[in-house]
Amino acid sequence: MNTLFDPKKHPHRRYNPLLDEWILVSPQRANRPWQGQREETAEENRPEYDPDCYLCSGNIRANGDRNPEYKGTYVFNNDFGALLNEEVDFSEQQSGFFTLLPERGINRVVCFSENHSLTLPEMSLEHIKNVVDVWQEQFNELAALDHINYVQIFENKGSIMGCSNPHPHGQIWAQLSIPAMVQKTQDQLKSYFEKNKRTLLEDYLEQEITAGERIVTENEHFAALVPFWASWPYETMIVSKQKRENIAEFSEAEKESFAAVLKDLTTIYDNLFETSFPYSAGIHQSPTDGKEHPEWHFHMHFYPPLLRSAEVKKFMVGYEMLAEPQRDITPEQSAAILRNLSTIHYKKK
Repeated sequence: MNTLFDPKKHPHRRYNPLLDEWILVSPQRANRPWQGQREETAEENRPEYDPDCYLCSGNIRANGDRNPEYKGTYVFNNDFGALLNEEVDFSEQQSGFFTLLPERGINRVVCFSENHSLTLPEMSLEHIKNVVDVWQEQFNELAALDHINYVQIFENKGSIMGCSNPHPHGQIWAQLSIPAMVQKTQDQLKSYFEKNKRTLLEDYLEQEITAGERIVTENEHFAALVPFWASWPYETMIVSKQKRENIAEFSEAEKESFAAVLKDLTTIYDNLFETSFPYSAGIHQSPTDGKEHPEWHFHMHFYPPLLRSAEVKKFMVGYEMLAEPQRDITPEQSAAILRNLSTIHYKKK
């Protein structure tokens, strides 16, 4: 007689409709012993000003430019950007195995605060709202350029995620092409919209709110949840409750709500292991190619690497690199753990 399937106990695959991909979930492995690598936790007692930090107010950057004596947010073109904002002549046709295309774009750094010691969850709600205002302003400015077809806003937090400077900051990469993962998502969103005349995330969020088991936190305009198809142990996604194609469409009330859900979610992350929780996070929104994109629905991904503690991370290796993503703890378990944490930062308790 076959054993009755239980998704809390038995391995299974889940479908990711945003990428048309599958993920393997292996809940029976959640309690396996760990004798692998343990990460060193970063020192969190940083000064408000670091004379050696190239992002601090008034300091000289690596290229010799001096930052102004800024307060709050400060934006500048990345001194060592991955893209160059210059046109090049390219007439030779490439094909077959050796196809290439020149890429053009703009890389910017967004300092969240002049205070070197802060991270988003430790900032005031008003301060985070200022960051959201800057994201909106930068999106509008870059979207107006003829050669910019996509604006990627993101943050890498923590040295474990490759962040080279602990000063609170994020980046914006704006480019000529629509990046591969964004294009893949757009194809999925467009296919769903053409069939249903509603966005994929409108219908998905409606069902998630009804189910409730993967919701972490929510307010009037946004919900933060662990996606049904999440790959990383404590991966989350913020989705706007109203259909918004991009951040340019946010009202003042929506920007305040977005700042609030950002503060709550990142505080919950820090409270999980009582550490400055590392992650890579980024906004997915409609391209800026001048075309209509009714299929798009604003959302923001958070990909944190920590698994069991501040010292143990999830590695995407072996099977994950060669076959498909795999996770042990189920998304429902992760959501329950996060949902039951306080939105008051542990340092203030």
